[in-house]
Amino acid sequence: MIRRFPNPFFWLPAGLLAGVLNCATGAEPFWPAAERYSPAVPTLEQVLGYPPGARISSTRQIRDYFEALHAASPERLALRDYGKTWEGRTLFYAVIGSRGNIARLNDIQRQMQALADPAATDAAAAARLIANLPASVWLAYGVHGNEISSPDAALLLAYHLLAAEGDSVVDGILASTLVFIVPSQNPDGRDRFVHHYEISRGLVPDPDRYSAEHDEPWPGGRTNHYQFDLNRDWLALSQPEIAAQVAALNEWYPLIFVDLHEMGSDSTYYFTPEAVPYNPLITARQRENLVLVGRNNARWFDRLGIDYFTREVFDAFYPGYGASWPLYYGALAMTYEQASARGLIVRRADGREMAYAETVRNHFLSSLATAETAGRERRRLLQDFYDYRSKNAGGGDEAYLLDAAPDPAITGRLAALLGRHGIRLSRAGQPFTACGRSFAAGSYKAGLGQPARRLIETLLAPNIEMEAEFIAEQERRRAKRLEHEIYDVTAWSLPQLYGVDAVRCGRIAGADWSPAAIVTEPPAGGLQNEAAKLAWLVPWNYAAAHLLSRALAAGLVIDGSDKAFVHDGRNYPAGTLIVKRAANGSDVATRLTALAAETGAETIGVDHGWVDQGPNFGSEHVHRFTAPRIALAYDEPTAAPGHTRFILEREFGYPVSAIRTATLKSADLDRYQVLILPSTSFFRGDYGTVLGKDGAALLKAWTGRGGTLIFLGNATNFAADPNYGLMALRREKAYREKSEDEKKAAPPAGQTAGKNATQAAEQLQEPLVDGTLIADHDAYLKATLARDVPPDEMPGAIVRAVPDPDHWLAAGARNPLNVLLRGDAIFQPLSLDQGVNAVRFAAADDMLASGYLWSENRRQLAYKPFVAIQPEGRGFYIAFTTDPNDRAYLKGLNILFINAVFRAPAHTAVIH
Repeated sequence: MIRRFPNPFFWLPAGLLAGVLNCATGAEPFWPAAERYSPAVPTLEQVLGYPPGARISSTRQIRDYFEALHAASPERLALRDYGKTWEGRTLFYAVIGSRGNIARLNDIQRQMQALADPAATDAAAAARLIANLPASVWLAYGVHGNEISSPDAALLLAYHLLAAEGDSVVDGILASTLVFIVPSQNPDGRDRFVHHYEISRGLVPDPDRYSAEHDEPWPGGRTNHYQFDLNRDWLALSQPEIAAQVAALNEWYPLIFVDLHEMGSDSTYYFTPEAVPYNPLITARQRENLVLVGRNNARWFDRLGIDYFTREVFDAFYPGYGASWPLYYGALAMTYEQASARGLIVRRADGREMAYAETVRNHFLSSLATAETAGRERRRLLQDFYDYRSKNAGGGDEAYLLDAAPDPAITGRLAALLGRHGIRLSRAGQPFTACGRSFAAGSYKAGLGQPARRLIETLLAPNIEMEAEFIAEQERRRAKRLEHEIYDVTAWSLPQLYGVDAVRCGRIAGADWSPAAIVTEPPAGGLQNEAAKLAWLVPWNYAAAHLLSRALAAGLVIDGSDKAFVHDGRNYPAGTLIVKRAANGSDVATRLTALAAETGAETIGVDHGWVDQGPNFGSEHVHRFTAPRIALAYDEPTAAPGHTRFILEREFGYPVSAIRTATLKSADLDRYQVLILPSTSFFRGDYGTVLGKDGAALLKAWTGRGGTLIFLGNATNFAADPNYGLMALRREKAYREKSEDEKKAAPPAGQTAGKNATQAAEQLQEPLVDGTLIADHDAYLKATLARDVPPDEMPGAIVRAVPDPDHWLAAGARNPLNVLLRGDAIFQPLSLDQGVNAVRFAAADDMLASGYLWSENRRQLAYKPFVAIQPEGRGFYIAFTTDPNDRAYLKGLNILFINAVFRAPAHTAVIH
């Protein structure tokens, strides 16, 4: 029996069918090169009861269909599980190829590992491997759960590759390529969207964008369980969905990686090549090959009359996307973007109705065209991969050195992260000197003479420059109040984000280096003097913060010193923990031993409390920690409260109560000691719209009774709004130099400006105004500057901040700190009668650590607060003016946040 491909779009209204398929009658096959389909391979309709594009498939349905395909064609399709989501859904990929290639999958994997290692595989051996290895393309669908069409396109692609007969394109792909299909990178988010859609849909699909089926409730399906944008987790690898995929990529090294997305409904289709700026560590050959892929995509889209665009919007500068990260092991990587229906049909701004089936078709088409390119260019791609890694491995004796001082635990965490990226490190067994500075024992070396050299450079270099022409164009646009074209952050140096000193050095001798290897875990801590008679001291740092949170969650009694002290000739920093034997059970040493090993914290037993300098253990400068009950605002208007929840729950092991924001207006907050208001979403309003003045008054009263109210990022706008009567902070307008005339018109200091304001308002109503002279273009730009607006939005740079060494909120913080700065909020500092600016931004000339920052913002931000604390009755307001928990990769700021969460309640007289 020969079966033509069933028209999957029969259910569409007749007027839409031509727009979907360019074949109104359905007489032509869906794929122009396909002649027939094998009846031995089950269709989507036979397994799930609907044709492609007629429903939005859940992850359970997706898995069921792949299981059915595997049962029908086990010799041509393999299924591999590679991880679990937070909600327990299985992450898997399918591999489709010829019978011969599927039968030797394990051999292919070993041979790709050999090809990736030029130290073990010389050019002649590589040539033999290249002659017999298939190309490989990794198609990763649905990283954003509400970008819905690509997972259904994955189903259609798998069917087509297995069932199509007499199709030269498919025959060529299967003969020379392995096609890896990850049908859903974010199953939790996708099922959240599908559930919303199914409970919202009506009798027929509604194209109206205001309809409930197109209007997702918070938090939407874009993100995973902890509201992480998984497409931004490729540097931090904090989430299981991406960490597990990176591990799988490092097993297979596919030659082409495609991340398939959706964008606004009024757009068309985007594919490679990317927009400028390109990361300078991407090679010219990779850029040539990206064009090669794009050209073949364009050939098929042109053939079917489908609109598309390239070289706009989506750049290749930031390496933390799925569409970027594989470039740095030597592959090609790219983003494809389809205009989204966000349902089964949507009405575009031009009046045309776009069906879901059309969006599925387009992603199917680009996927197949890319696989065709991979097969056709098999030898070229394999040779380029080997050449890339060979040239990297010839990087010489230079290396990045990661200093273990002053906090070996956080350096160890960074080393383990680099190991997950596939980077080999050596560890120093003793202190050493290199490049004119000393390094502690336990420091790490990332040698640049390894295939991952370009990945090491892009992750560890203090700064990656954007093209000068691109920067000049952004400054030109900004001068005209046009939106800048920087797509994401301009800085991401992992050592800076972790607060680890990294130095690029030449040949390094001595230090008793361990053999270069993949680091999998940071070094464990230990307990010194298990039989201590009085107490154990834990010097305050990143590892100690982990020990504190876990110890409090486990019920241990912990004290902490606000001031530094000297005990038995050893210096202990401010914030040092004191675990007294008498205050805890008889098993305290055993429990501390386990906690020290788990967290990496140094724990020193002492037999007496006499100190040589500083406060004794019974001083008023020593405070007892409580185990605070923590509430976190959840639901609208928050953006990603899950980042903060993830850090507390998954990294620091401390439970959090997520409270819907509207509930805070009526909840009995006295059961909590800490309340955190995370950053808000631009699209979801602000805390004022949800809580109102009455809610703000309740928060103020609760804080006054001893609560700790923490504002993160733009939640500080709510704290600083005088309409709500909370903090004395005030947000600034953009600073603008006044002209001489404006200075003359300004009222004397201390005098009201009311009269001048009235005169100015009256002048605006006059048909004629005073004449002016504009001498040159610079004067013209100054004359056209907008008045009374916020500073220009900052796209993301790493800046330096300076902690106040005298305040307990800054205990353990490095000087300077590195802060990832985004947004447009700048705040006036608190005066000493209002509170303390516990961390301020550095001077303008010393502020920028990495990335690009508008010069006006840099000058205005200098000496302004990053962290401010203000007393309210017996409690505290604490404001972080930019979010320290953003994307969970600012490890160097964790200690400040932990101080706010645990030290502040220890300083309040809370009685509940």
